[in-house]
Amino acid sequence: MARPDKAAAVAELTERFSNAGGAVLTEYRGLTVKALKELRRSLGEDATYAVSKNTLTTIAARQAGVDGIDDLLVGPTAIAFIDGDPVVVAKGLRDFARNNPQLVIKGGVLDGKPLTPDEVRKLADLESREVLLGKAAGAMKGVLAQAVSLFAAPLSQAARLVAALEKAATENPALIAGAGAPAPAEEDTSEPSNEELDRAAAVAEPATESAPAAGTAAEAAPAEDAAPAAETATDAAPAADENTTVAADAAEDK
Repeated sequence: MARPDKAAAVAELTERFSNAGGAVLTEYRGLTVKALKELRRSLGEDATYAVSKNTLTTIAARQAGVDGIDDLLVGPTAIAFIDGDPVVVAKGLRDFARNNPQLVIKGGVLDGKPLTPDEVRKLADLESREVLLGKAAGAMKGVLAQAVSLFAAPLSQAARLVAALEKAATENPALIAGAGAPAPAEEDTSEPSNEELDRAAAVAEPATESAPAAGTAAEAAPAEDAAPAAETATDAAPAADENTTVAADAAEDK
């Protein structure tokens, strides 16, 4: 390859390393041109698959600041530059290698970090970005639906309550007309029971007995007051007799 051609090839590889999110290096020895075209179709728009010279690839990787791939540049090399989902690219290479054992995955680099062949296969076992986004969207949809139901539940309950109140008010307008007014006390028209009559009689008997006692006390009070008067009259009688005797003695002396 002439020097200008090499410079152009290095510049192109450098640009691909710089713009790609990662790269997977493979060995394609024994693969036909037809098989390589099929591999490129299987990778689709997520990767660009190109055969490159190891020397030029080393120079381009250094210029792009990509480290850790020098030891992988041994034997025929073809590079899958990742432009889309790295999981899809890893799955495509893995599946193609299962049907075409001539394709050997050497390793690669992703987001500036080196990848071993085992790490590339583990990356292929992951779910693709579309699947993860679908699951995230489904989970988000479920959360939103749950939130909507939580917010809608009190509203629907309030609506049902208002409808029930309207129906009750229609059937019985007194529920609304008498709202806030105290309910009139019901008059007790029932006849008293025997137990209530016995309790009333028991309460009345002590009151009846206390009335004669009060009269007796009133009668006894004048009698007690008359006793001292009688005693006073009794004491006055001897005094009158004594005065009569003194008057008689004076008459005899004259």
